[in-house]
Amino acid sequence: MNNHDHMQDWNGYRDVLMSRVGEFAKLSPDSMKGLMMVEQGVTKSGLLDPKVMELIALAVAVTTRCDGCISVHAQKAISLCRFPLRSDPVRA
Repeated sequence: MNNHDHMQDWNGYRDVLMSRVGEFAKLSPDSMKGLMMVEQGVTKSGLLDPKVMELIALAVAVTTRCDGCISVHAQKAISLCRFPLRSDPVRA
């Protein structure tokens, strides 16, 4: 067995997970509302760049070892971070 035989299809896993978010929301509406309030609160404040916020979310997902969270936040971080985090040149 090579090292890749045990790797999961992360894109498929994420797609299944995301297709079931509605089920989770029905089972635990307060939890879903809380997650949305946290995200919206940080976004509304404007204190964190969306790219930085997503990288923090990815770091939290990794430290909590949540496969679903890692797959979702990794994809979002990749899509947001295709460009540099800073728009102005770094001054020496």
